[in-house]
Amino acid sequence: MKPVKLHLLFVACAMLALPQATALVEVVSKPISKTVELPGEILAFLSVSLHAKLASYVDRMLVDRGSVVKQGDLLVELSAPELKARIAEAESKVQAADADRLQAEAQLAADQATLDRLKEAAKTPGAIAGNELIQAEKQVDAAQALVRSRQEASRAAEAAVQNEKDLAAYLRITAPFDGIVSDRLVHPGALVGPSADPVLLVIQQVSHLRLVVPVPEADVGGIALHAEVPFQVPAYPERSYSGTVARIAHALDQKTRTMAVELDVYNRDGSLAPGMYPAVTWHVRRSHPSLFVPPTAVVTTTERTFVIRNRGGRAEWVDVKKGVTENGVVEVIGDLQAGDSVVRRATDEIREGSPLK
Repeated sequence: MKPVKLHLLFVACAMLALPQATALVEVVSKPISKTVELPGEILAFLSVSLHAKLASYVDRMLVDRGSVVKQGDLLVELSAPELKARIAEAESKVQAADADRLQAEAQLAADQATLDRLKEAAKTPGAIAGNELIQAEKQVDAAQALVRSRQEASRAAEAAVQNEKDLAAYLRITAPFDGIVSDRLVHPGALVGPSADPVLLVIQQVSHLRLVVPVPEADVGGIALHAEVPFQVPAYPERSYSGTVARIAHALDQKTRTMAVELDVYNRDGSLAPGMYPAVTWHVRRSHPSLFVPPTAVVTTTERTFVIRNRGGRAEWVDVKKGVTENGVVEVIGDLQAGDSVVRRATDEIREGSPLK
């Protein structure tokens, strides 16, 4: 090898051995404070579809779509002629059972009187045979058992009447809570009941609403109960609304990798409606502060993503994952601590273990 080439080789080796002049920057720890816009869906806080419990005909519809109702208001009246006939039949059975009971009680009274006379006569020796007294006692026992049986039959008949009358109460359908009739699906004369099972009315509570927000998996760690969350709806873009975080699903949807979070919204002026899709301004929070470095400090190659930490004057590659970017710095997740010194403008040309100045 020529002397000139050897000289250049020695110079290059000497330069590699010298510390590389690099600017260092500290890893900063601070809480994440950013907002993202998430889609949501407004649902009624309470919603119920009303059905008829009995096979019957719609007699009167007292409300229609859009009607405002109070709890206990009469909404629909139904008619069931067969039920009236069953009630009359059950009442006649009560009367027959009462007649049988009275007859049994009368027979018991007669048998008891006979037994009492025999007992009085038995005080005189030889007046009556002992077998007659035993037979009279058995007759009273049988009469008492018959009376108890007739009483049970009478109570059963009365219960049957009450059951039919309780069923008749279902012919009057009332509002289960304060709300609005959002749909009406039948008209007078329609046959309803378990066999047909059509929905009569849909009642929804709209003064109190649920706002369901699918929160991405990366942001579920900072969900705070009772936090106020602002949102807007396309119907009123100039207005701003807010809801309170009230319920968290604590489970991710496997398809969307999001967690459903429900907000309580009070619709005092009635401007909001179930089915609206608002834009929710979601404040991303983390349960602990995050670490940040300048974007130029993160090196991304085909094999890894890393920063170069100053470890005792030498370069140390530390694998990281990048998170959110805000205010000119990027979040890094890895084996780092706040206050660590990393190379501000890192490249993969700064080899691991090489000296740093």
